[in-house]
Amino acid sequence: MAFSTWLGLLAICCLGAMSPGPSLAMVLKHTLSGGRLHGVVCAWAHSIGIGVYALVTLLGLAVVLEKSPIVFNGIAILGALYLAWMGLQALNSKGGMEQKLQAGVPASLLEAARDGLAISLFNPKILLFFLALFSQFVLAAETMAGQTVIVLTPLVVDGLWYTLIAVVLSHGPILNRLRNKAALIDKLSGVVLILLAVRVLINLF
Repeated sequence: MAFSTWLGLLAICCLGAMSPGPSLAMVLKHTLSGGRLHGVVCAWAHSIGIGVYALVTLLGLAVVLEKSPIVFNGIAILGALYLAWMGLQALNSKGGMEQKLQAGVPASLLEAARDGLAISLFNPKILLFFLALFSQFVLAAETMAGQTVIVLTPLVVDGLWYTLIAVVLSHGPILNRLRNKAALIDKLSGVVLILLAVRVLINLF
C-alpha cells in the first residue's frame, strides 16, 4: 500500500472517530462514573468493535450482508433495540451514571468493556461507513502486511482518540464539574442513544 493511500485512510479514520455521537457519550459516562481506567477500557473495547468491522469488510463479508437484506436488517433492528434500551436506562437513571455516583459504586470494568464493544458492534452506521468509504482502501491492500494495516489503522485511531478523551476528562477539576452535571449528562446520553435507535429504524423502513 502506498504511503499516500494510507494517509488518506488515516484522515478518514480520524474524522470518523472524532465525530460526536453515542460512542463519545458512552466513554464519557464510564469515565465519570468509574474514573480514567473505566473510560480507557470502554475506549479500547469500542475500538475492538471497529476492528471487527474493518476485518469483516476486508474479508468481503460486508458485501454479503449488503446483499442479504434479511440478515442486515435483523442485525440493525437488534442493534437499534439495544441502543434504545440503553437510552431508556440512562433517562431513568436505573443503573445510570447519576445513581452509581450517588451510591458510590462505579460500574465494573467488565460493564465498561461490554458497553464500549456493544455501542460499536450494534451501530449499523459503522458498517455503512466501512461499506461506503473503507472498502476502497481494501482494494489497495495487495499484501498481508497491507491488509493488516487496513484493519489496525481504524482500530488504533479509534482507541487512541477515546483514550485521549478519557484522560482529559478524568483530570480532577474537569471531572468534578462534570460529575456535578451527572443527571444532565445521563439524560443527554439517553436522548442521543434513543435518537440513534429511531434513526436506524426509520432508515430501515
